[in-house]
Amino acid sequence: MTRISTERAPQPVANYSQARRKGNIVQVAGQVGIDPAAAESGAVPGGVGAQTRQVLANIAAILDEAGASLADVVMLRVYLTDPDHFGDMNEVYNAVLDEAVPAEQLPARTTVYVGLPPGFLVEIDALAVLD
Repeated sequence: MTRISTERAPQPVANYSQARRKGNIVQVAGQVGIDPAAAESGAVPGGVGAQTRQVLANIAAILDEAGASLADVVMLRVYLTDPDHFGDMNEVYNAVLDEAVPAEQLPARTTVYVGLPPGFLVEIDALAVLD
C-alpha cells in the first residue's frame, strides 16, 4: 500500500493520509474547502459553491499525485451541512465534472447531511479505480 501526499492539497489535520493506493485502487480522504496556497487555513470565502469548487480541485490534485484523475473516480461521497445548500453544490459539482469527465464515465455519488467544523459547508471523498 502506498501513501499519497501532495502540497497541492491541504495537509491532514490529524493522523491520516490524503490518500492511499493499493494496486489499482485509490481512496482519497474527505477534503474540505481549504486552498493550500492561501495564507489563511480556513474555508475559502464565497459559500458552498466556492467551497465545492476548491474541494474538487483538492481531490483532483491528490488523484494526480496518485497517477489518476477525476475520470478514474467510481464513487464520490458528498457531505453537506445544510440541505438548502444542495442546489448550489450540485450546480458547481456538475460544471466541474462536466469539464473533467466524459458523460459515460461519470462516477456514482451519495450525498448526506452532517456536521462539520465551523465555516466548512461541504466535504467530499473519492474512490478511484485505475485501469
